Amino acid sequence: MPELSYGHNPVLLHECIEALAIRPDGIYVDGTLGRAGHSLEIVRRLTTGRLIALDRDESALHAARERLADYMDRVSLVHSNFSRLDEVLRTMGIGGVDGMLFDLGVSSPQLDDAQRGFSYKQDAPLDMRMDTDAALTARDIVNTASFEELRRILFEYGEERYAPAIAKAICRARESAPIETTLQLSDVIRAAMPSAALREKQHPAKRSFQAIRIAVNDELGELEPMLSAAAEHLRHGGRLAVITFHSLEDRIVKRKLRELSTGCTCPPEFPVCVCGKKPKMEILTRKPIVSSQSELQENPRARSAKLRVARKL
Repeated sequence: MPELSYGHNPVLLHECIEALAIRPDGIYVDGTLGRAGHSLEIVRRLTTGRLIALDRDESALHAARERLADYMDRVSLVHSNFSRLDEVLRTMGIGGVDGMLFDLGVSSPQLDDAQRGFSYKQDAPLDMRMDTDAALTARDIVNTASFEELRRILFEYGEERYAPAIAKAICRARESAPIETTLQLSDVIRAAMPSAALREKQHPAKRSFQAIRIAVNDELGELEPMLSAAAEHLRHGGRLAVITFHSLEDRIVKRKLRELSTGCTCPPEFPVCVCGKKPKMEILTRKPIVSSQSELQENPRARSAKLRVARKL
């Protein structure tokens, strides 16, 4: 399969393509280009249409130019964070979009490239930046955040029940020398956890690394402006498809889509509506779409993926 040669299996690929209901002459946005697995299937279905693909990671844009080479006459690649979607579309003069896709997972090449510092299994400088031009790194957070801030990050973003003990261990370890590498941090986390936690199936540092990655890249803070911009720029009938990978981001997406699909918010006792609020979106997935067993066998990383779809009214 070509996806494997690029080190990436696009998650819920067929479900996303079906959800977008692609028109050959439509304008589509892939707000999380990654290794262009979803983008390739979108652009293959376009004739006079256009695909606008965003990614904050320059390496993703370079790889996409090669992978989408046969279709570049209908593709615009943009180095940008999807939270700046409104600015990107206005700058490009795009009046309306027929479909948008956002895959919120970290791309497999980012995880697999040890030097990016995302992995707790391979030694590398503590980095975790999706955009290598960004200033804040994992090293900065680990070595300068207060105990309380570290505890909050680990608990809120990683849902780590041993957050206080891990935060305390990090603060203690960095007193003698800065924590510089992924395996150094992983060892500190492991040493702070009780023996019962070390017997769990998942790696003891998994939740903490997720939490620090989310903090470095402000992954949750970006969702609200992205979803608002999507609702603003979609044409009537345009589709929005969002893939989440953990409960925190899924909760934000679910809540925002519900807000966008809600009309009048006046108290029930009001005889007539005075707020004038109209729903902007219609939710098409009462329950999120998840990966099939066959997909999970080919791509275990898809096991936590949830796809939510909405349509612009």
